[in-house]
This record gives sequence, C-alpha cells and structure tokens, in this order.
Amino acid sequence: MIFPKHIKPGDTIAVTALSNGLSKEEDKARFQNGKKKLGEKGYKVEFTENVFTADAKGRSSDGKTRAAQLDALLRREDVSCIFSAKGGDFLVEMLEFVDFDSVRVNPKWIQGYSDNTAILFPITTKLDIATAYGSNFGDFGMQDWDVSVRRNLEILEGKTRVQTSFEMYEDGFHDKETGLEGYRTDMPVLWRNLRGEESITMQGRLIGGCLDVLLTLAGTRYDGAVEYVHKYREDGIIWYLESFDLNSEALMMGLWRLREMGWFEHCRGIVFGRPLLFSTFTDTSYDEAVLTMLGSLDVPIIMDADIGHKGPQFVMINGAIARIFSAGGKGDMVYRDYNN
Repeated sequence: MIFPKHIKPGDTIAVTALSNGLSKEEDKARFQNGKKKLGEKGYKVEFTENVFTADAKGRSSDGKTRAAQLDALLRREDVSCIFSAKGGDFLVEMLEFVDFDSVRVNPKWIQGYSDNTAILFPITTKLDIATAYGSNFGDFGMQDWDVSVRRNLEILEGKTRVQTSFEMYEDGFHDKETGLEGYRTDMPVLWRNLRGEESITMQGRLIGGCLDVLLTLAGTRYDGAVEYVHKYREDGIIWYLESFDLNSEALMMGLWRLREMGWFEHCRGIVFGRPLLFSTFTDTSYDEAVLTMLGSLDVPIIMDADIGHKGPQFVMINGAIARIFSAGGKGDMVYRDYNN
C-alpha cells in the first residue's frame, strides 16, 4: 500500500470540484474563510476554476474538464493534498477521462465523501494508494473549527492516529445563513453493537465509502474490491459503509449483490455510519436489512458510527490498518502507521 506523504505547513492544499460545485454566496464565503483559516496554519490554499460553478443539473463542469483539473493538480510538486469541494451525483462521468497512470506516479492525499467515493475507491483498490474518506472542504470554513476538523488536519499531518467518538451529531442538513456556521448538533452519538455485544474490537485494513456509489461501481472496470480483499487477506478487512438515501429494500438487495460478488471475503468486521435518508415499504428496519444479508458472515457489526453524511465524521483512510473498539455507545479508532 502506498501512503502519500504527510502534509506540512508551507504545502499547497488544492480544492477542486470532482462532482458538483458551488453557486451560493454563503458557500463562497465559507470556502474563502476555510482558505483564511488554513492560511493561518501555514498552508497555501488554491481553488480550481470549477469550484465556484454549478449547473442546473448538479455538475460543476463536464467530466473531461473535471478530470483535467485533477490531473493538473496531481502533476504539481507543491500540491500535497487535494480536497473535493462537494458531493453530488455524477462524479462517475469523469472516470473515463482520469489518467490513472498519473495518479499512480503522483500519489497525493485526496479527500472527500459521498459521491467522491467514486474516485477514492478505485484509487485504493486498483492502484494501492491510500485515500481519505472524510469531510469535503467546506467544513474547514467554519468560523470556530469543530474538534473533528482540527483532528482531520492532524491526521493528514501525521500528528495523531487516534479518533474518538463525538458527543453529539447533526441530524440532517441545515441551510446556512452566513456560511461560517459550525455543526448544529442536536442528537447524542450512540454507537450500537448490532447483536447486542457488550463490546466489540476489530482490526483490519480499511475500505469502504458511500453504499449508493459503491453499488454503482460494483462490477465495473473501476471496481477492484475482490482483488483488494484477496491481496490483504492476511491483514483482514474492515468494511465501513454508509448510505445517503437507500431504502431498506435497495439496501438489502445491494448488500446481497456485494456479498455474492465476494466483497466480504476475509472480512474481520463491518462498521456502518448513520444513514441520512432512510425509508421502507416492507416495514424492514435498517438493522434488520443488514442482519438479513450480512448476518451469515458471523463477523462483528457496529452501527451508527461517526462516518458519513450526519456530521461530524471520522477520517477513514482507505488502505490503512486500524483497530476499532465499540462499547457503551461510544467508540474509538486507532491507525497503525499510514505513511511511507
């Protein structure tokens, strides 16, 4: 596994819109404040042209343009980290234009979540380069950084390997008035051990992302999951998964498909984040859906962890070996070394 170098003050952090871009004035103010805040930490921050564009159909620019802007950043020696501006729905449109050979020879930290799964997953599973599934750039624009934002920077800098569960989370998205707001935390964090275990400890090599996107990639030329889990079978695999708006029926059929494709071979445990939107027309709960399709794996499963759309969230390093512990509604994760 190739781990990009830790970032450090003096480096350039680049932001590009791999999926959708920004058009609201409060979002622009948030990004400029993120540039200012990181500048105070000693970093240079640059935005590509498509960050502040968003068409009516949810794209920052066409797929070829998005891929070209990513490639230009990869080739720059001064850029050590690339953040995605935002999520969306159509990142897959850029994949056919991505120069994966350029990605291979210019390994840098690439971070984002949700739709950004579509670029992070193939980079890790097919190129053996670690990627970071965590907040898009906007969280760095909070006026008062949440602990998760401070920890995010420390992880990329290599200053910490430990993340602990948060006290409260934001139960859904809220419109911003100034753009500088922090999380509106309104619900207590409660990790759950799915089968009621008093405690769970699992260790293995991480891989995962947003299930909505993973189900789109599965079986395509951008899916390296089976090769990945086989290659690292001695380490064992920890899958982390979270969903945007899958209902229970789509969740069950999707997990069945991934199981039958061999994605969960050599699995040591599975961690689910908090789903953003969830519904059912068969009166099947999220827990029931997961147990129905994955219960036969006989591995520990943690639910409602700090991953994904209901922030704050952990930074999940695809390709890193981690130990995850869950007990009493709280949890933590400790990385082994994740730098060459």
